Amino acid sequence: MADSLDDKLRYCFEEMVVFKDLKKSNFFTSLGLPSFLRDWVLKKFEDDDGEYDVEEVTDFIRKYLPRKEDWLNIKSRVIYDAERVKLLTKIAVDIDTKSGEVSFSLPNFGLQHKETIIEPKVWEDYRQDLTNGQETWGIVELGYRMPDEKSRPKVSGRIKLTGFTNFCPYVAELDFFKDARAEFSVDEWIDVVLGAIDYNPAGYGSKEEKLTMISRLLPFVEKRLNLLELAPKGTGKSYVFGNVSKYGLLTDGGKITRSRMFYDKSRSAPGFIVGHDFVAVDEVKLVTFDNVNEMRSVLQGYMERGKYNIDGYEGESEAGVVMLGNISVDNMNESANMFEELPVLFQESALIDRIHGFIKGWNVPKMRDDLKVSGWALNSEYFCTILHLLRDDGSYRAIVDQLVEFPPNAYVRHTEAVKRIATAFLKLLFPHIRAAEDVDVREFQRYCLTPAMNMRRIIWKQLALLDEEYRGDDKSMPRSFIKDEEEHGSETA
Repeated sequence: MADSLDDKLRYCFEEMVVFKDLKKSNFFTSLGLPSFLRDWVLKKFEDDDGEYDVEEVTDFIRKYLPRKEDWLNIKSRVIYDAERVKLLTKIAVDIDTKSGEVSFSLPNFGLQHKETIIEPKVWEDYRQDLTNGQETWGIVELGYRMPDEKSRPKVSGRIKLTGFTNFCPYVAELDFFKDARAEFSVDEWIDVVLGAIDYNPAGYGSKEEKLTMISRLLPFVEKRLNLLELAPKGTGKSYVFGNVSKYGLLTDGGKITRSRMFYDKSRSAPGFIVGHDFVAVDEVKLVTFDNVNEMRSVLQGYMERGKYNIDGYEGESEAGVVMLGNISVDNMNESANMFEELPVLFQESALIDRIHGFIKGWNVPKMRDDLKVSGWALNSEYFCTILHLLRDDGSYRAIVDQLVEFPPNAYVRHTEAVKRIATAFLKLLFPHIRAAEDVDVREFQRYCLTPAMNMRRIIWKQLALLDEEYRGDDKSMPRSFIKDEEEHGSETA
């Protein structure tokens, strides 16, 4: 059996492990590849010792992962040189309900549906792979359909899809993942999770720092989990939410409209809340809205129910809403009003009440070289695919419901928030648990229930500062209890 954590990881997870050395592999950083793409490339070219030929990797990236500014040249090759060009990129497919015509867009290059077509034979060959989500990563092959001026009606020229290879070269098996997790202690597993998202566990000064960092992953693994994180600059918020998973979306601060976020009536197209596991709004202090009241109404309704109505269009999604902001050091105090620096929309108590939990980002150290992973770690693409699949597993919430009870007068939004966060922690840290009887109650209390209560308690404190309606005695923020206390010991949150 393995002697070190690296050896144990390789033994238990076999082909799902890659050697990451972010201190040395700066050329990956310079190329701007997100973690899941970088690990895919590393896995393709690394040998058993984690070594790879830099020139070979660079040539592959230049060929299949061109920069956005290379798009005009690619377009010229496809249209004027009649080349078949292959790209590893994100593709989104749409079907015209009137004509039945299928088109696609390449969001990373600005190629729009009106410029493209997928012809019937190609659509039949690749339809299953292309309809797995709102957007799909893969190797797309592009060609050109020449215009035909003589036909009636005239046929315009279009860039066409001629081939597609799914990005994921393996089947992510949840049972295999769960069984492998059972071989690790909690402390070992926390370190494995950190390595999977590119961080070096040895660089952290305490377990609290580690747990705060990985709490950012909770919306990756639990549906419609709404969080707010306020933190100093340089603690890696944008990196985690924007680079680690292909299933989430990080949107920069700026103007956010109802059409961008939820539904664009002019284009009859859903906004970016649809088709993602989470939408993280970065630099929330700088966000502006074209119509604050309109956005407040739709956002509150969505955060409560996962549904929205835009001028008669009924939409729904399972994406969590995550708000990320930097605040001054003087304001990093959960007992003081931390929201006074935020836009007025985020000082509305009814909306804040729909945020399940608060991440104290000041517990995460600023990024340093010794926090960058250097060693064997889970492939980020594989790990985040597993987290995505765990979202559909309802057994963990059933376990939490069996383990935890609240007093009958407990506020329903508190109980739901705590249970939802505790469920996410259970999936993230104890995915091998199959039934309530398998749970170590003290571990569940320490790593799932207590953190969930603390994350929700900060939201409640801020609500009480914002709105006197939320002020009151301790009954307003009840303590939760492990069921069968006498059997398991007196363990309360």
